[in-house]
Amino acid sequence: MQRLKPYGLLGLLAVPAGPAVAALCTSLLLAGCATSVVDDNFATLDEFGRQRLGSELRWLRSEKAHHDMMQEVEGLLASPLGADDAVRIALGYSPALQVLLADAAAASADATQSARIANPVFTFERLVRNGHDGRELELGRTLGISLFDILLLPARRERAAQRQETTRLQASVALVTLVADVRRAWVRAVSANQVARYRQDVADAAQAAAELARRMEGAGNFSRLQRARQQAFHSDAVAELARSQQQAAASREALIRFLGLPAAQAARLKLPDRLPDLPAVERDEKEVTQAVLDERLDVRLARAELEATARELGLTRVTSVVNGVHVAGIDNRETGERRQRGLEVELPLPLFDFGDASRAGAEARYLAALNRTAQVGAEAASQVRESHAAWRTTRALARHYRDEIVPLRQTISDEMVLQYNGMLTDVFELLADARSRITSVIHAIEAERDFWLADATLDAALLGTPVAPFSLQGLTPSGDAGGGGH
Repeated sequence: MQRLKPYGLLGLLAVPAGPAVAALCTSLLLAGCATSVVDDNFATLDEFGRQRLGSELRWLRSEKAHHDMMQEVEGLLASPLGADDAVRIALGYSPALQVLLADAAAASADATQSARIANPVFTFERLVRNGHDGRELELGRTLGISLFDILLLPARRERAAQRQETTRLQASVALVTLVADVRRAWVRAVSANQVARYRQDVADAAQAAAELARRMEGAGNFSRLQRARQQAFHSDAVAELARSQQQAAASREALIRFLGLPAAQAARLKLPDRLPDLPAVERDEKEVTQAVLDERLDVRLARAELEATARELGLTRVTSVVNGVHVAGIDNRETGERRQRGLEVELPLPLFDFGDASRAGAEARYLAALNRTAQVGAEAASQVRESHAAWRTTRALARHYRDEIVPLRQTISDEMVLQYNGMLTDVFELLADARSRITSVIHAIEAERDFWLADATLDAALLGTPVAPFSLQGLTPSGDAGGGGH
């Protein structure tokens, strides 16, 4: 019986399988680049964060990086946290951001993997035949690879590059959404805290007025009805204080969740006493609307998906009939027989599926992507115009409260106090005026809050985050004569 010398993988490369050798070499050249692509994508996101969002990104992939960022957060929490510092924490410390970056890295690695040729398939066959002449051994070895993987390698690499671009755009959209959410949460937390403090002052003043009314009733200077009115005002003020404190606590916790702060750091979070001053310069509407189509991420993403669908349509037209050609080199050895070498080609025959359904589906998907891109562009321009209109309206309203209503109410209150001191009016009119001034101050705080919410929404709209524009319903003042914060 003949003893056969086993052949390794390098020995099989000696068979006439030139395409398999070329494919294997190409795969080896493409291997090992996934990590660099992931790092390049993160560098692109970091640059986007620095230039467009005003803060760098931190990918905490080591204990040291996490410890360094924690120390930086501790320094930021040592003083009242501003909006920019809140964004800085969210883009460097929030677990939600770390999830976003990790998911983007995974999608990038998957895109890199999709551009690689499938590994060659090695098949080993060992057959034994026992007969009258003795035991015969037959060995078969095959090394095969898909020829289509080689022929379509340029198309696969283009599609992978398109997926990388889509991944970067989607991650950028998620970043803009996170920053917009953090800024809105910060605005709500600061304004709710500001309203709660003012409600506390109102409740204290109402308590003093109720006590005064009780004493005046005891002295015979107040009727029971008059005293009850002041007591009711105090009761309403206490109820409004409880609501505003709960709203402040809820808004604070919402901000803490966006920042990803643990309990120990959340307890040290301090907020400013009031919202920032209104900007003195108004944004130019023409400049805003002209930049929308070139800058918005959702428009760029829709265009990228349209290009990918167009490439997919062209590829489907090629592969709809014949979608696979497998080439294999064969090396067979049999006891007492000469060595066999050859080539095997496997080709699917289009007898039942002629690819018409695949082509029709690809054409329909292309038409859908084409019209979706047009719709995204139209909606983008409309959203920016609406967001800018809300920005101008809320700014004008906040300035109106700041420059007209609140000073006018203060003047009225000052004059009422002078008249009361001169015994030209009674305490009832003085208290009624105080209630009116409370309403104006609460509405003024809400107007500033609405402006900064609209400002964050406009920034997100200019960058291309698919969020609903600021609703003008937020401009409706809340509350009754005693005022009512949200």
